Amino acid sequence: MTDKQTREEILRLTRLYAEERHCGEVDFKPGVTPVPYAGRVFDADEVEAAVGSSLDFWLTLGSEGEDFEREFARFLGVKRTILVNSGSSANLLAFSALTSAKLPPERRIVPGDEVLTAAAGFPTTVAPILQNGAVPVFIDNDPATLNARPELLEQAYAPGKTKAVMMAHTLGNPFDLGAVTAFCEKYGLWLIEDNCDALGALYNGRLTGTFGDLSTQSFYPPHHLTLGEGGAVNIARDMKFKVLVESFRDWGRDCWCASGMDNTCGKRFGWKLGDLPEGYDHKYIYSHLGYNLKPLDLQAAIGRRQIVKLPRFIAARRENWESLRRGLAHLEEYFAFQIPERGSEPSWFGFMLRVKEGAPFDRTQLGRYLDEHRIGNRTLFGGNLVRQPAFTQLALDRPGAFRVAGKLTGADTIMNRVLFVGVYPGLTRKMLEYIVATIDAFAGKF
Repeated sequence: MTDKQTREEILRLTRLYAEERHCGEVDFKPGVTPVPYAGRVFDADEVEAAVGSSLDFWLTLGSEGEDFEREFARFLGVKRTILVNSGSSANLLAFSALTSAKLPPERRIVPGDEVLTAAAGFPTTVAPILQNGAVPVFIDNDPATLNARPELLEQAYAPGKTKAVMMAHTLGNPFDLGAVTAFCEKYGLWLIEDNCDALGALYNGRLTGTFGDLSTQSFYPPHHLTLGEGGAVNIARDMKFKVLVESFRDWGRDCWCASGMDNTCGKRFGWKLGDLPEGYDHKYIYSHLGYNLKPLDLQAAIGRRQIVKLPRFIAARRENWESLRRGLAHLEEYFAFQIPERGSEPSWFGFMLRVKEGAPFDRTQLGRYLDEHRIGNRTLFGGNLVRQPAFTQLALDRPGAFRVAGKLTGADTIMNRVLFVGVYPGLTRKMLEYIVATIDAFAGKF
């Protein structure tokens, strides 16, 4: 056989294996079959793409990555998407870009500058602020929406210190982008949207991830599409961020040549930067203290097949959320449910249950009961982050490393009373009905 014929036969057998191994219907047995809160949703397309990419054995980010970045940016409606190895890395790179000396001095974030963020959420939305020497300023969350309360931004603002806002659309529910973007425009602040849980969400008819100067995505398996590991930084409007984000992603280098390419700028040996000798090889000039945070090209190949299915995935998440909301409506005596932000159409990451004050049970009892019945559930990530051991230790080691603006009663409520179950597209109708029946049976005991 020719090389082409051999390749075609390998991919034919790959699809056959994947269809037999991965694509059968789940034989769901209530109480026996696990009902995950999230997971991968894929078929033979993704397996074939992964094997096909591995046969080429380019490995590092290449043509599949370029195609993914272009296709994802087109879906989202942004100027550029830059692939990275995780959503947490995306947050680190997006924030690091705002510290670049290539930005105007009055807007560049330097150590000691303040960044407003929400108290309850995932720690790697906040960690990059501290990792770059800036000061996170925590404002409270609304337990009804799970998002930051935008009316608190003004009291948290410190003239001459506040430089940016960085926060997430919690569980796929857009935060109040009207209020937040107006606040940022009023004071000339950067806005980073952590869009990791909200891909496909709409605010006033416009996709989240397109409002901020930069936004981030996660492609870890629980998220709306997966590359296994992976994430992205999205550049909404200003392409000056492309060079900055790519520099921090790619070791901090000044050169913008893609892997395997040389002399894109046409003057590889014609630069004079820093205290280096004139003509020093541009491929080894470093304008930032960067990282190596690229994914593999194989991952991008998988992701390209996922993008095609993304509208279907988003629709399934919304349908599953609505199914749980209808099925549990009769339990409003015990539970409060997440309220979509006004003017938004969420792309749900999970279904929130907040145990009301006065209920005859608590969140931990509910979580244990769901665990016993093989139903995956999670608290809202780190809860009130300032109560996490990393932050209590930080307060001892570095007083002033972060600031709390006002009381965090909403974040505490979320920490103590909230959990969520899944809505991801892999859940079947029988699984959703089982979730409802199990929660109903639990509440019925009281």
